[in-house]
Amino acid sequence: MIPAGVRLERFRWWHVEQVLPIEADLFGAERWSAAMFWNELANGHFYLVALGADGADDGGGVLGYAGLVVAPPDEAWVQNIAVRRDAQRRGVGRVLLEALLAEAARRGARHTLLEVAADNAPAQRLYATYGFEPIGVRRGYYQPSNTDALVMRRSQDDHG
Repeated sequence: MIPAGVRLERFRWWHVEQVLPIEADLFGAERWSAAMFWNELANGHFYLVALGADGADDGGGVLGYAGLVVAPPDEAWVQNIAVRRDAQRRGVGRVLLEALLAEAARRGARHTLLEVAADNAPAQRLYATYGFEPIGVRRGYYQPSNTDALVMRRSQDDHG
């Protein structure tokens, strides 16, 4: 269920400038650049933004965003899920993840995978509630911090 005052829509080019401050705040030196987002959109990958209602307590605008890449024949990769700090713990990340999983299923993905920072326990717990299980570690994946990434997978066969 989408939280009150929040709506999801396709991530479009005009959202790029709105997500960059969120990206910088949450990910610092490991943030994505505008060019990286432009590349994802140009390649037709599935991206959403969660928008707050104008005049709402959240100040409106982009509250969060998420992206998915489908890799035929049967895999999908969650590229990112990010929620503005003042909008966290209100179900925005959950609804973005649910939308990505629905799109992966719609496109026939049997397995959905993602990488999450090994030190990001809250995100790992969220993913586990949706059936993601750790399957590996990418040592030093996040740069420049050299933080490991935990690779997690969810199989559609188990969560149809």
